[in-house]
Amino acid sequence: MTPSAPRSGPSPHLAGLTTLRVGGPAADLVVAETEDALVEAVRGADEAGTPVLVVGGGSNLVVADEGYAGRVVLVRTRGLRAESDLCGGAFVEVAAGEPWDDLVAAAVERGWSGLEALSGIPGTTGATPLQNVGAYGQEVSQTLARVRTWDRRRGAVRTFAAADCGFGYRTSRFKQEPDRFVVLAVTFQLGVGDLGAPVQYAELARALGIEVGRRAPARAVREAVLALRRGKAMVLDAEDHDTWSTGSFFTNPFVDPDRLPEGAPSWPADGDRVKTSAAWLIEHAGFAKGHGDGPARLSSRHTLALTNRGEASTADVLALAREIRDGVLTRFGVELHPEPVLVGCSL
Repeated sequence: MTPSAPRSGPSPHLAGLTTLRVGGPAADLVVAETEDALVEAVRGADEAGTPVLVVGGGSNLVVADEGYAGRVVLVRTRGLRAESDLCGGAFVEVAAGEPWDDLVAAAVERGWSGLEALSGIPGTTGATPLQNVGAYGQEVSQTLARVRTWDRRRGAVRTFAAADCGFGYRTSRFKQEPDRFVVLAVTFQLGVGDLGAPVQYAELARALGIEVGRRAPARAVREAVLALRRGKAMVLDAEDHDTWSTGSFFTNPFVDPDRLPEGAPSWPADGDRVKTSAAWLIEHAGFAKGHGDGPARLSSRHTLALTNRGEASTADVLALAREIRDGVLTRFGVELHPEPVLVGCSL
């Protein structure tokens, strides 16, 4: 085996590769530990006409109980390369398989700002551009400089500048064409200094004791975000079933102002619509924290998280998701849409 060759292994259940811990077996599993191996694993499957599912941290996947009848490529590439100066900031190129929170921790430690409010998010760095990961007032698109990809259609490596990535709320060109691009590496342009980026999220500002728009030490921002996320069971813990989830299961919906339910919070959005809170809609449709009496229930600490209490199947999770979606639609006339990628299953 050459150093860059993909490493094949037994075909486990996808439940062991996802944070929700559901999903059936993979027909074929390849572990890619280098960029060349990642490209070869995907290219080889494409040439053979074999379906491919690329998996990073598995934190945004819901896989059918029947499993995946194709090749699962587990991205385990590693590497971080940085160039830094006080004028241009730090340009940091990160391999797709690097754990995201490890990158955020390293950025804070090295005095690079702009990622600190994205602390505690599970998954790998290569997955973050796909849905423009965001939390507590920061989004990946705010600091991303470029994305290097394998274009499966052209059979070539292609690099996209941030302006060409089609970023929007929890979306990108890579999410819109899920079977075309495989992210190989992501480059960020980060500020240099001890202070984090201006805090734009009211809850985080309160936790830091500052006004919205002010700055705080990046280390303090990271610690505050981790504390807030732990309070909502949004930091992975193998012993805590409230964290056996995909994080927020539904995205915040966009609605016309005249369709905004009375009392619902709202924020300006593109065009004439406003964004409202999926969590508020769920709670006010009658679904309290901990709702459910089976192996899949709402988190006891956050109504946006659908959790596996230990023995849930994908069917159990989807049944709960449908109940909540339909309940919100009946009560408010607003349809919720899932945030995670559904593989071999649907609502």
